[in-house]
Amino acid sequence: MSPFALVPEIWRRSAPTRVTRAVVPASHLDQAAYGGPVTDASASAHQQPPSYDGLRALLVNCSLTKDPLRSHTGLLLDAVGGIMSRAGVEVDTLHAVEHPIAPGVQPDMREDWPDDAWPELWPRVERAHILVIGTPIWLGEESSVCRRIIERLYAMSGELNEQGQSLYYGKVGGAVVTGNEDGVKHTSMSLLYAMQHLGYVIPPQADCGWIGEIGPGPSFGDEQEGSDPAGFDSDFTRRNTTIMAWNVMHTADLLRRAGGLPTYGNDRSAFESGERFGYQPPARSIPARG
Repeated sequence: MSPFALVPEIWRRSAPTRVTRAVVPASHLDQAAYGGPVTDASASAHQQPPSYDGLRALLVNCSLTKDPLRSHTGLLLDAVGGIMSRAGVEVDTLHAVEHPIAPGVQPDMREDWPDDAWPELWPRVERAHILVIGTPIWLGEESSVCRRIIERLYAMSGELNEQGQSLYYGKVGGAVVTGNEDGVKHTSMSLLYAMQHLGYVIPPQADCGWIGEIGPGPSFGDEQEGSDPAGFDSDFTRRNTTIMAWNVMHTADLLRRAGGLPTYGNDRSAFESGERFGYQPPARSIPARG
């Protein structure tokens, strides 16, 4: 069974369904065909959703919960994956805590640790056009599992593609955060900064999340007597989850069509060979005090 078959119906309704293309003015045709901006709100609402066949996404769940079916973060990631899979994206899910990923910032830590799953997991990261990292909030921060994933991603940042760029160039990142107190934006800031520093492209509004009221209480997806599961009725979460999912797909498709980012100015191999791409030291310096 696909994991997205488990996504509750209220979440399935949040994703666009395929409909017959509406009549769109000629000036809008190119943008509408690729899901771009359309000034006529009614045309935007009724245009056929773009198809992103051939794109690949990896959704990494950094929950501390061992059973993926008990993970609150996994539920919100499932909603993201459902939107993507219905758009034609090949979606791969990774429940990180199930794998013995060793600590460290080297590509392979088996020299220092008895086991390290990262070398076997890395090809799944490398082949994905889109990487979405999901994490719960603990004490206002991402989980320890999430920080380990970031560290192991960093371990690969010295590797270059054929154009002399970081291996992560041309790939797109996003974040999903859940918790029952404040911290969604702070945690998203940490994740998205780390991903862009490594080379991922971060689209607009590339994060989504849900938090409950401050203090002890239900987490996302917990059943509640007499109402929908916690968070399922949040228009804010539904909207931002949908925006994030589509924006990472739109951006990944643009990069794929463009063949990645231009190499001028970011070819590290050329820089090491002496090319400076227009950089010159400042014409002045600051005198020492005294």
